[in-house]
Amino acid sequence: MKRLKESHFAYILLAPCILLVLLLIGYPMINNIIISFYKIPLNPKLPSYFIGLKNYIDTFSDVNFYKSLVTTILFTASVVVLSTALGLFVAIYINREFKFKKTVKALIILPYIVPSIALIFSWKYMFNNIYGVVNYILVDVLHLFNAAPLWFDNEYSAFILVVLFSVWRFFPYAFISFYAILQTIDSSLYEAAEIDGANGWHKFKYITIPEIMPVLATIVTLRTIWVFYMFTEVYLLTKEVNTISVYLYMVAFARKDMGKAAAISIILFIIIFTIILSGRKRVLKDAGSE
Repeated sequence: MKRLKESHFAYILLAPCILLVLLLIGYPMINNIIISFYKIPLNPKLPSYFIGLKNYIDTFSDVNFYKSLVTTILFTASVVVLSTALGLFVAIYINREFKFKKTVKALIILPYIVPSIALIFSWKYMFNNIYGVVNYILVDVLHLFNAAPLWFDNEYSAFILVVLFSVWRFFPYAFISFYAILQTIDSSLYEAAEIDGANGWHKFKYITIPEIMPVLATIVTLRTIWVFYMFTEVYLLTKEVNTISVYLYMVAFARKDMGKAAAISIILFIIIFTIILSGRKRVLKDAGSE
């Protein structure tokens, strides 16, 4: 009886949060699913009409959808792998005592806390073909190019720069998470492994990786979701990298096709949910087997 009362009290405490989640996430999601089956006119005073699966059929028939999806997968994989690896490397390197350690940590997390818009325009300024410092060094100082390259106007160089920007912008999140978990690993494990003749790689493989695996799975999961839907950084840096978020924005607000945009968002949700669920299960299964 006492446990029953405690569970009722817990539900009462959770009720405001559950209600908030339903209002902010549940209702928009259900409404989005409904919209995906309708043709939404530009004039809000005109009635919408049911068209069934036409928005989904049009999406799967659109070549630009597949192009943007492939671009997004390459972009997401590159950013997640590089930012996670860089964050782990820096966390391992910083996980020791040295002078000005607090200052170094503050500088590392600086790109993560500075507003995106300030960083974006700083990068655009640096790579500007007329007054950018990068082109000044490469063209006027080192004479590697005869003319200043248009970095953000070429799809290949723009893609590389957007990836590098995203890695530099978001690797501090991985660094903070890895640094925190590394602080909890018992140093006696490394000492015992060293006595047994283990080298640096063996200690990393058999001690560090198993200990940080739950955090690693969480970082990869969250970062995959965030990067997959990244819009602001990509759209403001260049118009040459057509990720799925940019494609969705163009369909919704340039072509004003809200029904198709809703269908695309549902498809993307299913794709990313499936990838994350299968990937996380595999990572945690491997961690458990070790």
